[in-house]
This record gives sequence, C-alpha cells and structure tokens, in this order.
Amino acid sequence: MLIEVKVPQLSESVSEATLVAWHKKEGDAVSRDENLIDIETDKVVLETPAPADGVLVKIVKADGENVTSGDLIAQIDTEAKAPAGARRVEAVQAVAAPAPALALATGGAPSPAARKILEEKGVAAGDVSGTGRGGRVTKEDAVAAQPPRAAAPAAAAAAVPSGDRAEERVPMTRLRARIAERLIQSKNENAILTTFNEVNMAPVMALRKQYGDKFEKAHGVRLGFMGFFVKAAVTALKRYPIINASVDGSDIVYHGYIDIGIAVGSPRGLVVPILRDADQMSIADIEKKIAEFGQKAKDGKLSLEELTGGTFSISNGGVFGSMLSTPIINPPQSAILGIHATKDRPVVENGQIVIRPINYLALSYDHRIIDGREAVLGLVAMKEALEDPARLILDV
Repeated sequence: MLIEVKVPQLSESVSEATLVAWHKKEGDAVSRDENLIDIETDKVVLETPAPADGVLVKIVKADGENVTSGDLIAQIDTEAKAPAGARRVEAVQAVAAPAPALALATGGAPSPAARKILEEKGVAAGDVSGTGRGGRVTKEDAVAAQPPRAAAPAAAAAAVPSGDRAEERVPMTRLRARIAERLIQSKNENAILTTFNEVNMAPVMALRKQYGDKFEKAHGVRLGFMGFFVKAAVTALKRYPIINASVDGSDIVYHGYIDIGIAVGSPRGLVVPILRDADQMSIADIEKKIAEFGQKAKDGKLSLEELTGGTFSISNGGVFGSMLSTPIINPPQSAILGIHATKDRPVVENGQIVIRPINYLALSYDHRIIDGREAVLGLVAMKEALEDPARLILDV
C-alpha cells in the first residue's frame, strides 16, 4: 500500500518553505515517526515524520526545492521491504569510499542536516564527536559545535582556491532572507528615533549576589539580569501604554496585554520568541522561560507559536560586549529596548566622582505614534525600577 508523505500545514503567515535535507534515500526502510526530512520556513525548521513503517520508494521533491502546505514530497510502500543487506552494503561502501570533506575521522559521516550546519559554521566533522549510531554526527551535534576562530576563512579559501582574494557565494537561508526583509520594512515604514539613558546596576547586582544561590535552589534556574530588565520594561509599558501599542493603517491599536519578544541568537540566525503575558509573570517564571527559549533556539526546536506575535521587544547586545546600539523595531511593534554590557564607569554623585557599574539603555520607537515625552519617560521608568529593584516587587 502506498502512503503519501506531504508537507505539514504551515502557519498562515508562512507562504512557502524549503526542503533542507533528506535523511533517507529511495529504497531505504523507514519507521513510523522517524524524521524523513527537515523543512525550513522563514521562522523555524520543521521535522517531517514518516506516517508509517515501510520503504521510501519515491522522493518527489529533492533537497532545496520550495514547497507549500500539503505538497506531495514522497511515497512510502508499507508492504515493501528494503533489499536484504542494503544497509550493510551501504555501510561497507561508506567505509571503503574516499572520505568526503566533512567525513568523521572516528565514526560515520554526518547526517545531511548536520553536514549543512557544519558547512555554514566552517567546522570539519572530524572535529566533532558524533553521538549517533556508529559515531555518526547528528544535527544536534552540529548545532552544538563551536567553530574555531580561523575556521571560516580557511573553509572559504578551500571552497574557492583562487589565492589570497578568495570569495565564496552562499545563498541566504530562508530565515536570514526574512530577517533582511523585515528590517528593511521597518526602516522604510517606521519613523524610528532612539533615546538613551544610563542605569546604575549596583542595586540589581547586590540583590543577585545576596539571593542568587537561594533563588537557584528554590526555582531551579539561575537568577540572571534579563528577569529584571523584563520586569522594568513591564513597569514602563503599564505606565505608558502607547509604547506597547502598534500601528494598523491609520489606526493605533492599544493592546490590553504585554507580550515581550526576547531576541535570541541561534545557529540559523536571530529569532525572537515571545514571553506571553509578561506582566503576569514572576522573575522566576521569566528566567525559566528565557532559559527554555535559549535551549530550544540552540536545538532548532522553537515552534511557530513561540515566534509569532509580540507587542514589545528586548535585544541584549551586552552578552556580546556591545557598549551602545540603536536597535531596529520589530514590526508591527512600535518600540524595542536595547540593553548593553555593564561596565565600571566614573559618574558624579553628590558632587563626587565615583565608580559605578553602568549599563546604557537604548529605546528605539516609532515617532508616528510615540512622542518623545512618552519615550523618554518610559525609559526613565525602566531606569528607576532597575536602580530601586523594590519597585519591581511593589509595582510602584
């Protein structure tokens, strides 16, 4: 009996996707729920499980082809059997064949998905310990692999051996192309202005030092800085709802909820998962959710639901050492907070020069609906909440 394998239903906001890499080839035996191929949308990578046990008898759509919801991509014969010894022959051929550029020195070659990720990172599979069967480098191994500093130039030079002025042309991933499209849209459609302020982080740092260990034991998650920044943003958004609003044509949409997007780096590019109802979350809830988002982003497991929506965003360039930036609004939102590296700096207090751990905050906003007064006062509200963390608990 032939079973059709089709592209799963995509989100309404996703018109098409790209087939990344088949994990099976025609004639291979497959098991029910085994991942057959990764499908990349402009937001996430979806796994496509086999609907039944059988043999993959036909691949209709090849790697790299664009598809839409419901497209037929393969057929499985549930009554057929893989040729006897096929897997063993394949394994023998793989060992006997010349090692490919990314072959694993001590185990099997990387999976197609892993190979693509390693190539993008410029990492040789021989430098990665495979956790799959027979030492095979899996997609998860590739995602976790850290590229050496000199790996990327070396990979480029090897790919195009044309001397010291080598070039390598690589097509954008669907996610990267979508990011570019949205950023250009934001710059063209929004009247973006950025206001800045500085925050003395000493009170928050003292609180973390005093209660960090107890917090981790009680909640099972580390007490970071992001929980405080999110709560401070919530304080400002409650006080100045226009910062949490959005533009729809000639209308201003005021949201009766606060969903904050947290910009997270992933092997595929920048993603912004959403903290739903952030105003109803405790600092512990926020830290747990952000930790979960970070791990899912690393593993490529974020869902479309987790990446859709949001009324305000926070981008933390400080984790990479950024001192100052002007973040770009994530449409259709109207504002975004940029936070940066906390550094000891000389400041004046009561006429005296003292050293304090200072963080520069940047609030980019759409001047079409947010006036400078609300933007500046909103950022001041965040500053005051961070410099007196008791406000975050008392909601004052």
